[in-house]
Amino acid sequence: MNRIEVKILNCQAVQEAEKNMVFAARLTQRGHRIATMDDLMALYEKSFSGDTVAVIGSLPHPTVQKFAVITVAVVGASRRFLAQITRHQNEVKYMSASLQYSNYAGQADFAVPYEILAASAAVRELYLKSCRKGMDCYERLCNAGVGHDAAGYATPQGLRNVLIISATPYQWKHIIGQRVCRRNTDETRIVLLKIWQELYILSPALFAPGLTGPFCQRDKCLEGKMTCGRKIGTDMTPENLLKTDYPALWEGGSE
Repeated sequence: MNRIEVKILNCQAVQEAEKNMVFAARLTQRGHRIATMDDLMALYEKSFSGDTVAVIGSLPHPTVQKFAVITVAVVGASRRFLAQITRHQNEVKYMSASLQYSNYAGQADFAVPYEILAASAAVRELYLKSCRKGMDCYERLCNAGVGHDAAGYATPQGLRNVLIISATPYQWKHIIGQRVCRRNTDETRIVLLKIWQELYILSPALFAPGLTGPFCQRDKCLEGKMTCGRKIGTDMTPENLLKTDYPALWEGGSE
């Protein structure tokens, strides 16, 4: 799991999202002042500060945060992660490497769950041995003439994959808020914390902890009896959370 990488493919979309959000919010209050396209463009090009982004981003009007799409690539997450994250359907688009068209025989690698990564070498080897056994079955099925898609049923949940996710700022904040909660699997949290960190670097105002973090960080847990009981501090950034909750990812500079 220490080999999972994330990257925003269209970094300029974050700045575009800020600009469109501020423009849309201003437009709702200044329509009476716009008589020509020049008037509209003047409003569109009007400057704004990070404080303005933070104020508008905190308002309960999500529509203004839906006028840009930010695309993120995830390399190395498991098939289990794909099954979990793709439950977010509204306004979110996904594309992953296909088991039908890709031949993983002799090419497979595996995501190592954090709990196993932090365990003994014997435990890690036990896990990897099981993964390799599944891929050996996959390769034998392929060699027997079975299609890659059907043979893929024998592949382990830990098989590393590639996933592209496109979502609006509002939807990213919704996904991150849900998936960095400590009630999620470690892998899901790690991937979304890394994505949040990349977004936070580009726009600390739009993706601030108070606007993006889980419910317990912004207010209180809404899960009732299902809560983990460990409230995340209001000032904890995604990097802070990664270093605090997953120290093994940072040992020796590995993340």
